[in-house]
Amino acid sequence: MANVSTTVAAGVAPASGGDRTRTLHRAIFIGLALMLAVAPFLVYPVFLMKVLCFALFACAFNLLLGFGGLMSFGHAAYFGMASYVSAHAAKVWGLTPELAILAGTAVAMVLGAVFGALAVRRKGIYFAMVTLALAQMVYFLSVQAPFTGGEDGIQAVPRGRLLGLISFADDRVLYYFVMAVFMGGLLLIYRVIHSPFGQVCKAIRENEPRAISLGYRPLHYKLAMFVLSAGLAGLAGATKAIVFQLASLTDVHWSMSGEPVLMTLIGGIGTVFGPIAGALVVVSMQNYLAHLGAWVTVVQGGIFILAVLIFREGIVGFIAGRLKQQL
Repeated sequence: MANVSTTVAAGVAPASGGDRTRTLHRAIFIGLALMLAVAPFLVYPVFLMKVLCFALFACAFNLLLGFGGLMSFGHAAYFGMASYVSAHAAKVWGLTPELAILAGTAVAMVLGAVFGALAVRRKGIYFAMVTLALAQMVYFLSVQAPFTGGEDGIQAVPRGRLLGLISFADDRVLYYFVMAVFMGGLLLIYRVIHSPFGQVCKAIRENEPRAISLGYRPLHYKLAMFVLSAGLAGLAGATKAIVFQLASLTDVHWSMSGEPVLMTLIGGIGTVFGPIAGALVVVSMQNYLAHLGAWVTVVQGGIFILAVLIFREGIVGFIAGRLKQQL
């Protein structure tokens, strides 16, 4: 695999800023874990679980866009289909929640492999439009397929027992499971982007012809990144179905594909923790501004415009830039 010198030759600066950066990242991970551990005693656990599910969804999208350079408008396909499969597996097949979530994630990865094989052969706006078209196919399939419940969706999904032992009837117990899933997904993303594989993907993003000249096969790397992103998006969707005991057409609607885009832009494209901040902002607006009715979208649009104008690199990108200047 590629080493750091090869990555630089391909047109990308080394991802690691040295021991100081790694120490900072480690401290942030520990601090985030501690904050999440005490959060359910201060904030409604169901709200926190929604934030974590969408934060993982946004992180999955950011992995593809921020580190792979691929703009997808169809991530709702993997999020929603995993939600349906997880809900069906738990309610109809009677699988335990962890197996139902794994089933949904596996289906999302298979779907990502099929769609990715078609999409990665295109670039730019053509890639984005192909992903959107494929996602719309999944949406219309979900409307017609018997197992999805059509417009009614799959309701009253049992939360079940973890490993058949630990009941998820208590919101706080389920919260810590969702927290573990989120932290596991986040650590996986962090490891991938700082691995030789991740460095090659960044090299392809920055200068594909030079990466090809070094002997790499961009289509293979793009497809692998696409499948990984789809799998993590599916993990988020499958977990969400267990949390809210529901899988519906909203999960596969084209507007759902816009949610991680918005969250990533607000938090910061190409940052590890940016999508988390973006998810917190967007979900909080949806939750606390719901009383505004139809005006909520207008308010969200205004806040989004202000956020982009003030924090052009996103919230976390802005903060990271200021810290680098001080260091």
